[in-house]
Amino acid sequence: MPPMLDDLDDIHPLFHGAPSTASFKKLRKRIVRHTRDAIEQYGMIERGARWLVCLSGGKDSYTLLAVLHELQWRGLLPVELLACNLDQGQPGFPATVLPEFLEKMGVPHRIEYQDTYSIVKDKVPQGRTYCALCSRLRRGNLYRIAREEGCSAVVLGHHRDDILETFFMNLFHGGRLATMPPKLVNEEGDLFVYRPLAHVAEEDCEKFARAMNYPIIPCDLCGSQDGLQRQQVKQILDGWEKNSPGRRQVMFRALMNIRPSHMLDPKLFDFAGLMRGTAEAAETDGIPRLR
Repeated sequence: MPPMLDDLDDIHPLFHGAPSTASFKKLRKRIVRHTRDAIEQYGMIERGARWLVCLSGGKDSYTLLAVLHELQWRGLLPVELLACNLDQGQPGFPATVLPEFLEKMGVPHRIEYQDTYSIVKDKVPQGRTYCALCSRLRRGNLYRIAREEGCSAVVLGHHRDDILETFFMNLFHGGRLATMPPKLVNEEGDLFVYRPLAHVAEEDCEKFARAMNYPIIPCDLCGSQDGLQRQQVKQILDGWEKNSPGRRQVMFRALMNIRPSHMLDPKLFDFAGLMRGTAEAAETDGIPRLR
């Protein structure tokens, strides 16, 4: 039986030098618990599977890599982990940082170079944001690498705040209620996409990665333009959170508590077939009372 969390910091080189403070131990336990809950809640484990864990060099992907190795060590994640970094050719990208880090940590990995940056610069008109096309090209390459490596899942480091921001971006700009799900199948139908940090707050990822002194690579090497939609949404959410602490978590819980009968989409609820009856009959039919 593995020792308790309080008794160790050497379960893996990724944890060597972990702070011994009570606050860090509490933070680490919280991240592990939330990640384990998401993995179990959304049915991500296929025993004996191989996961391609995507590592950008940001705080979120470092946190993802570490917590997955902790769960694996505890016997709670019976899958093989392969870390992968896709070097997309951004000017100034420190190409040696991640390979050296992964070698030092003894993490099985693959480093892939694909100059998608030049494609994005060529295709996207000046003044427009690069993120959408960059993301599509990156995802296509990651799917290819996963297939070449015999992986059944591509695992991403998106956290609770990413998911919430995407919901509001779709609401404000896309005219739909949708976000990044914790688990999906790609369009080709041959790979899962997992987001095990779905319940983890961005703030916790930042605190963890910085406390561990991981070599963080910023996501602004491509000259990301100010005023991006995601940045605007983040500012709105920051304001709400400042005025009402805990608002982010309340809104995130709402994404897990959806009532199709109280929305307006006839594809999700049979409004045309809804019949009059007593309140008791409506409850029996699974139709919640209006409030």
